[in-house]
Amino acid sequence: MNMLIFLIPIALFLGGLGLYAFLWALKSGQYEDLDGAAWRVITDDDDHPAA
Repeated sequence: MNMLIFLIPIALFLGGLGLYAFLWALKSGQYEDLDGAAWRVITDDDDHPAA
């Protein structure tokens, strides 16, 4: 029972940290172009030379 005194604040902190990271990703536009990455994988672009 004494461990709950430590585990509950740690869980709340990590949950808040995850929520903050998600809201930051939304605000910075990480989810704006969901189809673009899928099409970039499919298309065959030979514009870039192999390194």
